[in-house]
Amino acid sequence: MTMAWPPLPVLFAQTAPQALWVLALLLLLASLGCIAATLRTPRRPLVYSAAGLLAAAFVVVLIPAQHAPLAVRLLIGVVALALAVLGGWPVSQLVLALATRSSVEPSAHGGILVRAMTAEGGTTTREVLRGGTTIGLLERLAAAGTIMAGFPEGLAVLIAIKGVGRFTELDEAEARERFIIGTLTSVIWACACAGVFRIVAG
Repeated sequence: MTMAWPPLPVLFAQTAPQALWVLALLLLLASLGCIAATLRTPRRPLVYSAAGLLAAAFVVVLIPAQHAPLAVRLLIGVVALALAVLGGWPVSQLVLALATRSSVEPSAHGGILVRAMTAEGGTTTREVLRGGTTIGLLERLAAAGTIMAGFPEGLAVLIAIKGVGRFTELDEAEARERFIIGTLTSVIWACACAGVFRIVAG
């Protein structure tokens, strides 16, 4: 007795969604690989590639009209969270480099060195926005986590806390510029990564 295979259109309709979920997962993994490769040695082409792969994954997960299996959702969630946390730093650095033309210098503690006027009319150098790398990691973890948990209102709390904590360091224009651009880029990247999971989770 021979097994009767379903017609090709039916077979395609049954397997296409699973293939798209797998494709989305592979695109996210490829984007994460690009980010991992550029963490130690910044490479702009890899950052562009990571952003393009994330955008492609976002489009792919919009196509299937059914929910992904639980295992696929978990895998995509883990990879999307890792991409959100790790990817925001090189992406923010790239956007800051493209958007700013100031002569601020990086410091040894993750901040920037800015020149300020003294009471005597001279200039002095001080460090602001210390710990930006660590704060950025925690910020993206919290931002992605709130979106993935279905609580986008948490973003307002997160940005408010960061703004209050940095308020006294935003006197100089260079600090304000980097704070706004860096924060927005970091949060947008984290939300885009988390958005892929939200679409998959339905």
